[in-house]
Amino acid sequence: MKKFSLIVGLSAIVALSACDAEETIVSEEGAPESEPGTEADAEAGDDEVEPEEVVTAEGTEVVTIGYSGPLSGAAAFYGNNTVSGLTMAVNEINEAGGFEVDGQQYSFNLVALDDKYLPNETGANARRLIQEHDVPIVFIPHSGGIFATQVFNEQDDFIVGAYSSEPDITAQDNALTWRIPNTYDIYVEPYSEYQMERFGPKLAMLPPSTQYGYDWADELAPAWEELGGEVVYDGSIDFAKETDFFTTITNALSDDPDVLFVGGSSEPTAQVMQQARELGFEGGFFIMDQAKLDEIERVLGDNAADVIEGSVGVPPLVVDQTEGNQQFIEDYIEHYDSIPGSEAGYHYYVVYILAEAMKAAGSVDDAAAIQANLGEGVNTVPADKEIYPITEVTAEGGMNTEFRMAVVEDGEIILVEP
Repeated sequence: MKKFSLIVGLSAIVALSACDAEETIVSEEGAPESEPGTEADAEAGDDEVEPEEVVTAEGTEVVTIGYSGPLSGAAAFYGNNTVSGLTMAVNEINEAGGFEVDGQQYSFNLVALDDKYLPNETGANARRLIQEHDVPIVFIPHSGGIFATQVFNEQDDFIVGAYSSEPDITAQDNALTWRIPNTYDIYVEPYSEYQMERFGPKLAMLPPSTQYGYDWADELAPAWEELGGEVVYDGSIDFAKETDFFTTITNALSDDPDVLFVGGSSEPTAQVMQQARELGFEGGFFIMDQAKLDEIERVLGDNAADVIEGSVGVPPLVVDQTEGNQQFIEDYIEHYDSIPGSEAGYHYYVVYILAEAMKAAGSVDDAAAIQANLGEGVNTVPADKEIYPITEVTAEGGMNTEFRMAVVEDGEIILVEP
């Protein structure tokens, strides 16, 4: 395998802030101002803020696209990163005059709702986006919310923009689902082989207590054992309820594992890894794909190198630079004073794909036609907007990219290519 290394100087994260807001209207002319409501109404997302203005191009019709994800709580960092990519792309397209579909010029509006990472909130938000904004697509960055919305999105005629690597998302026979990243099962064998060869065969599992975490663990455990390894601890962590992981990690380390399987959002994952080191763990970390090495590094600060040494995970975008994403990385840093991660990169990219798919479909509101033209959208995105090397959009709606993995050796995040 080929290895490429890059020592990255990382600045502090400055993300779109919506810590107390239930709804974010990222537009010049969004939904009506919020009015006081019941407690149930507030929990469904009635408070509105405008963290960043989107200027609609003059003389255009406006197409509103929707988002439901965690903009407050433990996963707010993750959710805000996804929204930042959407917002940046929407702004760029609008500032360039919009895009033409069937002889009419259009610009985008974005309405983002906070679901606190709760699937029932996601479903309520998606229905609200349809009823109040008539969106053709709702982007959702967590599998629980995606599954909850797939129950009714075909009936309500909108696309689920599914930012999750859960393989079952595109196994639901749902004709209006667009899975954005690769499925996580492509990582299991190469990650396992690397960690087993470097550290040994004993694995302790500490995924998050979410359906996504459990599914990841169910995929990993038999694969690890088939390669000759042993699962010595099978647990989980509820990041919504736990802030000190001492007891759980102590139990996980009781059988002296060589490798810890960890993951979830980057911030709590970093805390788990740091506590494991403080408790004497000297092995490697197998990091599920939601957590990102560069974000973990920023969270940990000065002692990051010692903590993340021996980790394997998905490559940070800034380590995996190409001709297609260099300009985005530079522009993102200039605009947000922050290093972009894959959440921002993918969500930036998909807005451009969506615009091209709408052009090819000849419609901004025919969800089935737009879905059918996603592949054409990928093929016609400008070269300097090709953030990732997409190889195909499958018949089931899954986008696949070339395989990449990153490891940490001697304090450096190293890109490994097959």
